[in-house]
Amino acid sequence: MSFIQSLEKRRTYYNINRDLPVSEEEVLDMIRKVTEATPDAFNMKSARVVVALGAKQDQLWDSVYDAFGGQIDREKINTFKSGYGSVLYFIDESVIKSYQEQFALYADNFPVWANQANGMLQSNVWTALREMGVGASLQHYNPVIDEAVARLFDIPDHWKLIAEMPFGGIGAEPDAKEKEDIGKRVIVKK
Repeated sequence: MSFIQSLEKRRTYYNINRDLPVSEEEVLDMIRKVTEATPDAFNMKSARVVVALGAKQDQLWDSVYDAFGGQIDREKINTFKSGYGSVLYFIDESVIKSYQEQFALYADNFPVWANQANGMLQSNVWTALREMGVGASLQHYNPVIDEAVARLFDIPDHWKLIAEMPFGGIGAEPDAKEKEDIGKRVIVKK
């Protein structure tokens, strides 16, 4: 599969299940490799990843529901809970602070660069999951769930939750994407 084909196959999968087409260890190995290979400005290595599996997967999504006090749809939360696992993406703010102190002229940029690197990591893992035949979606229930996640996974205070990515076997393909006039977003000047 080409790189572009991989990107095109990466979609938001809400209909996921616990039937992975590959082994759990293959998924975990891929996440480790992608995390190591994804660039970060100044080679900060600011991203942190926690993978919730089994009982922790269930507890995570029950905690998300509870954190909102019933203000979100339980059925929607259950679509994420029904997945094999979830990848939680964090930024280690102590790393950012250290680089801000070392390189004061760039201090304001390090949080921006860490967010950019984390976004690349999310995209890379999401695309790699899809290459493996695994479906995923990217969720943002933070900061409402930050305290619950920190308690559940014993997360250090200096880690900031950025996103949640439930993943699993694909129960159904999403609807086809509507094509756009990409010329409205990509402008070429000579």
